[in-house]
Amino acid sequence: MTLKKILDGLERPYLGTRGMVMSTGGVVSAAHYLASKTGATILDNGGNFIDAAIATSAVLNVVEPYNSHLGGDAFMLIYSGSDDKLTALNSSGPAPAAASIQDFPEGVPVRGQLAVEVPGQVGAWGLLHREFATMPFSELLEPALRYARDGFPCNVRLSVAINSASSELRAMKPFSDAFMPNGRGPRPGEIFVQSDLARTLEILSNDGPGAFYSGRIAEMIASSFEEGEGLISEEDLAGYSPEILEPLHINYRGFDVFEQPPVSQGHILLEELNIIEGFPIENMKHNGSEAVHLMVEALKLSFADRYEFSGDPRCEQPFVDALISKGHAGSRRELIDAESASPSYPPGEMNRGDTTYFAIADGDGNAVSFIQSLFHGFGSGVVVPGTGILMNNRMTGFSLDPSSPNCLKGGKRTMHTLNTYMVFHEGSPLYIGGTPGGDKQVQTNLQVITGLLDWGLNPQEAAENPRWAWQGVLDLEMETGFPQDTYEELGSRGHRVNIIRSWGGSGSVQVIMVHPESGALIAGSDPRCDGCALGL
Repeated sequence: MTLKKILDGLERPYLGTRGMVMSTGGVVSAAHYLASKTGATILDNGGNFIDAAIATSAVLNVVEPYNSHLGGDAFMLIYSGSDDKLTALNSSGPAPAAASIQDFPEGVPVRGQLAVEVPGQVGAWGLLHREFATMPFSELLEPALRYARDGFPCNVRLSVAINSASSELRAMKPFSDAFMPNGRGPRPGEIFVQSDLARTLEILSNDGPGAFYSGRIAEMIASSFEEGEGLISEEDLAGYSPEILEPLHINYRGFDVFEQPPVSQGHILLEELNIIEGFPIENMKHNGSEAVHLMVEALKLSFADRYEFSGDPRCEQPFVDALISKGHAGSRRELIDAESASPSYPPGEMNRGDTTYFAIADGDGNAVSFIQSLFHGFGSGVVVPGTGILMNNRMTGFSLDPSSPNCLKGGKRTMHTLNTYMVFHEGSPLYIGGTPGGDKQVQTNLQVITGLLDWGLNPQEAAENPRWAWQGVLDLEMETGFPQDTYEELGSRGHRVNIIRSWGGSGSVQVIMVHPESGALIAGSDPRCDGCALGL
């Protein structure tokens, strides 16, 4: 793929659900329109890209509580144009220090306090504000505080999410008080108010993000867990801090692709791309069976390695450099049968989903690729009484097998599905992107990146393109929109194809392109969510 082919893709007539958003002053592309509006307003008022990111992140916690919240985690890639530096931030929390395998003889529960690890979301805000922001923290939380205090019109997705979870979570009184105050979830168009959350955001506005870990809010969290069955203590909260790390990197067909390092599974995307690089998919039919088959098989190989080798590098021997090497990809690629799907692959040899995403680029050459999550929808279902804070259930990501590198241990972080990427060309950002979707994140990101780099799709085309998702063994879920012969030929290769409605699959892709010649910002946003890209 040449840069010319990518630029030619911008000129190709495209009739999708919406046009590309183009700007020179800045672009915010998020999964909810109020979040995009907030970030764009911050930029327009003179804030920088990190000011906009903090404000956008906070608003998403309010308007998409089923996807992310103050009790969740966050990962991001941050590019500072002024000093030409790309940084990875891991703001995931560890298991409580008191946690051990023996606490879970019947497995880690999906709901309840035992499912909760130390939250990292607010820690990300604190570090970002200290290191990069220019505006007062209180001003950055003001939009989220206003939407929580005064309310906002409940959209269909939020209404469906609350009411779908009500049968399971209604019995948890703090949850029902927060999300079903009238005995039911809000209906579309009703104004949804979160008074307890507003008071918490006001405390953070006045006292700063540190109050979450060693102030009034920390005391309320620890007290509620002490009174219940949870393991999180004041010491766990006080000892938490995010990590600034070096991003992972590979070269794919002349483009530099950067990803999150472990405990993120970003290395899986890079391994997939390395395997695919050995096939001339750019010469294959876009959305055709040959290319889809090879990508699905590359994904299976990468996931086999994930299960065997992924864990917290602070506690386990890291294999990531080997996993993303070209030599390892070559040996894995040899296992693919171009004509037949494999139900499983062995791991390679070494020397021993809910979430939300947004991207922001400003007019000064800076960019952030930001993802945050509770893990499952509404996380653990635990709302800390009096705070409106919804807690994660990320403890369920651990293995209870003592031989697993992802085995549960106090103070250890579980492997995360969360990952974000940036693609550079000749040392400068070309694409900033990502998506939610649990294990489908690296599947969707693979399809978007190959669409952009191998077939020259524009950002909106890449976001709207029909998707496939491997569901395990030979099961392949595919949206309508692929050519009919693609479904039939994949079936003949042994894939068990399940066709679902158009845009019915997982993901909420947001992608921003930085035009390599003019510097213009060009964004696409996924019709599978309620978000949009806004420029200024």
